[in-house]
Amino acid sequence: MQHDYASKPEAAVVDLVLEENMSLREEIRLLRQQIEGLTLRQRFGIHRFAASDKDIRFFTRFASYDLLMRFWGLIANSLPSMVSVRQAQRGAFTESNATHSLQPIDEFFLFLNYLALGSKQRDLADRYSIHQSTVSRIITTWSNFLFTVLGSVRIWIPEDEIRRNLPADFKDYPDTTVILDCTELRCQCPSSPLLQSEVFSSYKSHCTLKGLIGIAPHGPVTFVSALFAGSISDKQITRESGVLSLLKPEMAVMVDRGFLINDIVPCKVYRPPFLSGRSQMSASEVTETQAIARLRVHVERSIRRVKEHKFFDSVIPLRVFGSINQLYTVACLLTNYENGPLVKAWAKKPEV
Repeated sequence: MQHDYASKPEAAVVDLVLEENMSLREEIRLLRQQIEGLTLRQRFGIHRFAASDKDIRFFTRFASYDLLMRFWGLIANSLPSMVSVRQAQRGAFTESNATHSLQPIDEFFLFLNYLALGSKQRDLADRYSIHQSTVSRIITTWSNFLFTVLGSVRIWIPEDEIRRNLPADFKDYPDTTVILDCTELRCQCPSSPLLQSEVFSSYKSHCTLKGLIGIAPHGPVTFVSALFAGSISDKQITRESGVLSLLKPEMAVMVDRGFLINDIVPCKVYRPPFLSGRSQMSASEVTETQAIARLRVHVERSIRRVKEHKFFDSVIPLRVFGSINQLYTVACLLTNYENGPLVKAWAKKPEV
């Protein structure tokens, strides 16, 4: 009996096999997509929350995923310098390090979680499935990196640009260049009585660190000082902050009633008038007080947005003092990117 083992299968059979093969390939592709989707949902990182602007706001303080990605685009080109420095600090890059490392964008997300939520390092280590020492390294690296990158951007706005963007609300104060105010952050009291007296704030009845912040009339933060001991006066912090070197005679600053800086600034000062022993103010003084208070509310709102980063809600421990200036400055500067225009009524459409 002869067998023809070389005979070809029927065309219909071939078609069925090919069709089944294509069907199986498509099923595998869909299953892989499902696995990737489940992995993203399970893994804590930025892509898990990309579809929800509400989640992005909660975890980062950025108003939307789009705004966050726009900011990421601004800093991404500087990342190689950070990576090279970090690898030099850590020594040779090993396979075990790679297994437990995060993508740069997830490291950035972790850092924003730390600021926005005030998350403890142990909690972040658990969320991201990495060692607590890695969390500490990421926070230190990113605070220094963003402090350097954002600090290299000139935020003090030239006078002509201030004039072009001056809101109509400032028509009676057209030469206002900056609105200044101070903010205080509660901190752990040092054990030394001498140091305690330096950082103790009678205003807050607590040990604090104090910073001077300035915003332009149309909203952006244009000046951030270093943090000083809480006992420093508004006048002294203005003198030592460096803002005086930016002011010119043709400018004007707007401040609160307690800022007695007329004799140290080289320009005009808009400040609510004092009673000066009188029982009441004149009608014009009341009007001026109300007008300045109404305009100053925007610098107060800017400070509030800095403190919406929950890291600053709790008492700052002494162990963070080595990096607190970087963390505070970064939080202040991020407000220029997180929310879009500070006051929507003053916003201008971007040029196309």
